[in-house]
Amino acid sequence: MSNPIFMELMTLLVISVVAVVVFQRLRMPSSLGYLLVGAIVGPHALGLVPDAEHNRVFAEFGIVFLLFTIGLNFSLPQILAMRHLVFSQGTAQVVLTTAVVGLIAWLLGLSPAAAFVVGAVFAQSSTTIISKQLTEQGEDQSRHGRLGVAMSVFQDVTAVPFVVVIPVLGAAATGAVAGLLGIALLKAAAAFVLVYLSGRWLLRPLFHEVAARRSPELFTLTVLLVILLAAGATDALGLSMALGAFLAGMMLGDTEFRHQIESTIRPFRDVLLGLFFITIGMLLDVSALPAIWHWAVLGAAGLLLVKTLLVAFIIRTAGIDLGTAVRTGIVLAVGGEFGLALLAIALGSAVISPEHAQIVLMAVLFSMIGAPFLIRYNGWIASRIVKRPVASVEGVSKASDAPSGQRGHVIVCGYGRIGQNVGHFLEAEGVPFVALDLDSSLVREAHAAGMPVYYGDASERDMLETLGIAHARLLVVSYNDLGSARKVLHHARSLRPDLKIMVRTRDEAPVDELLGLGATEVVAETLEASIMIASHALLLADVPAARVMRRMRDAQANRYQILREIYRTDDPVMGRTNESPAQHRLDSVVLTEACAAIGRRLADLHLPGCRLHALTRADVRETSPSPETVLRSNDILVLFGTPENLEKCVAFLLSERTQDAEST
Repeated sequence: MSNPIFMELMTLLVISVVAVVVFQRLRMPSSLGYLLVGAIVGPHALGLVPDAEHNRVFAEFGIVFLLFTIGLNFSLPQILAMRHLVFSQGTAQVVLTTAVVGLIAWLLGLSPAAAFVVGAVFAQSSTTIISKQLTEQGEDQSRHGRLGVAMSVFQDVTAVPFVVVIPVLGAAATGAVAGLLGIALLKAAAAFVLVYLSGRWLLRPLFHEVAARRSPELFTLTVLLVILLAAGATDALGLSMALGAFLAGMMLGDTEFRHQIESTIRPFRDVLLGLFFITIGMLLDVSALPAIWHWAVLGAAGLLLVKTLLVAFIIRTAGIDLGTAVRTGIVLAVGGEFGLALLAIALGSAVISPEHAQIVLMAVLFSMIGAPFLIRYNGWIASRIVKRPVASVEGVSKASDAPSGQRGHVIVCGYGRIGQNVGHFLEAEGVPFVALDLDSSLVREAHAAGMPVYYGDASERDMLETLGIAHARLLVVSYNDLGSARKVLHHARSLRPDLKIMVRTRDEAPVDELLGLGATEVVAETLEASIMIASHALLLADVPAARVMRRMRDAQANRYQILREIYRTDDPVMGRTNESPAQHRLDSVVLTEACAAIGRRLADLHLPGCRLHALTRADVRETSPSPETVLRSNDILVLFGTPENLEKCVAFLLSERTQDAEST
């Protein structure tokens, strides 16, 4: 083959596949496998792939997609809500580590700018390695595990300013750093305002329009376009492209499309990040190792020691016991992938020399290689440090301790007529749930009403992972799509063999197939409809209600294993309703200053044929608001009823508003 780029690509793919398979079998992070591939094929080893410009360009896009994903997980409201933790423990760890390590590097002879870069690189920890290792050893819900993962994630956010500062250090002379840094910060603020306004006024309507087309291809193209436009905007301002991607992700993280966007972008991110780590690996000069290995080992030891002590000190000052503080420090002591990204930015900006970068790179790699073993024995190490036994796991948190929709929750695939009713019952029982649907208008209404409903395709494996299937208590497929249900069952069973899964189907024909694919229970609409029709017919034929209930119960128990287990006992307590849920749906009405209902009590509202399902005020949802509640501007009334009655109620509210306005 005469095309050298094609041969480079084939070489990278072949060696990468082998390396990733080997590292995964060894339960080591894939990122280390990519780094090893880069070191082997790079110009300092076999020289199979040159350190070409096009490789570095693709690697830079890996950082862009990484920052975009981080931004998705930290929307602006979330950052503001968690500001106390972010600006206390998380920021303190990053600032103190950067300052202490930077001071040590400066005393060892590095320039102030290079010393600052070393401190910033060492301040980062690998969220991937930490969370994966803690989960494997059952400590992800221990106190030190939760603290370690939370602080490592917060590092990614608090480290974003480094993306702005480091290129400035390379472009500025010593006397002009302050001025250029101020200009860079002003540009960053301008970029934030630009992306924020775009996200608030353009991105949400854009994605609603795109989602309404129901085209995965169009959705993917739109996501890529938004990322590249945001990255290009900050690049045009003389800032890092990664900053623009982070800001765009942060704006989209506050929309109902967040989960689908993350699922869509994950393959691109993973491939480009793999290329980024390969490019970093190419920087590794193995031939220089004999001359600098002792400095690299000292750097790794200093990294582990300084971060362990600083994190333990920060955690201890927060009032947490010494054992947990030390264990958290050990978990966070390792280096991280984001540190390597900062090192790549510093090298590209000529802030640090290649010789010093080699030492820092090897030190971080040594710490990452030893990370699984360090985290695995964190309890044993902490016991030796604090001179007393430390429990292996300090207590697993309850599901209620975790954010809603992330642990002990129910995943509802489809939020149509049946999915809504399932959600209503779950909400009434206080069971957290998260729902997906591909109807963008329905998702918009439900999201505006404060329901945990997002746009996304439940048949995608990445989407189920994003929704936390690893910690879910139940998965419900509420829509009638046999092909999609097969895909959901396949992915769900491969991810969680023990998960309870309930599937809805139109009739009984595919029941056995779905059970064979792993469904715990399959509910057929025709069967339930026939039972309900027969029970009504018996009631109208003057058959005693108790006998009708018994017939209905026996018919269901003969079909469903779960009901057979329930009905072994006495008759259940039966409730009654005068509503037919098959015809009902939700709708929401936003009250404005001009609305005549402002200042009135809920008890004074007349909603013929509908009932008030919830009241959302200042992002707080009340499912049973007091009748004495006085309505305010921007309150959202969530009504439940038939489409006809809902239309009348909305028209009634609007006309009442107009009449009051005219009378005044």
